[in-house]
Amino acid sequence: MYACAKFVTSPAVLRGGSRILARPVSVSVFNRPEARSEQALLPASQAPALQLTRGFQMSAVSRDIDTAAKFIGAGAATVGVAGSGAGIGTVFGSLIIGYARNPSLKQQLFSYAILGFALSEAMGLFCLMVAFLILFAM
Repeated sequence: MYACAKFVTSPAVLRGGSRILARPVSVSVFNRPEARSEQALLPASQAPALQLTRGFQMSAVSRDIDTAAKFIGAGAATVGVAGSGAGIGTVFGSLIIGYARNPSLKQQLFSYAILGFALSEAMGLFCLMVAFLILFAM
């Protein structure tokens, strides 16, 4: 960048402002006289305390945001447990309907119902486990 500035600007600007041309824009913006005048209004003893307080408040806010995100994620994972309950109800409802239509298939229908119950319950427990992992492991 400094080499390109040699070709574009005059030698007087390069001699006087070479440090300004080499500085990042953020340093130039934050070191403006307006920014320094606000800090000059505070006594010298309160300036470090203000920086410490500002840093503490930011960390408390970020902790609150992280906690809220944990609770939202755990709540979203817990919704699957309700789906598991609905699945179990559907499985046993279908067992009753199937047994009413054909009582001779009682043993086969019951084994399918137990399999459906186990799969549905496993998904519900998996969702509950993910919710606990979000809350306590992260």
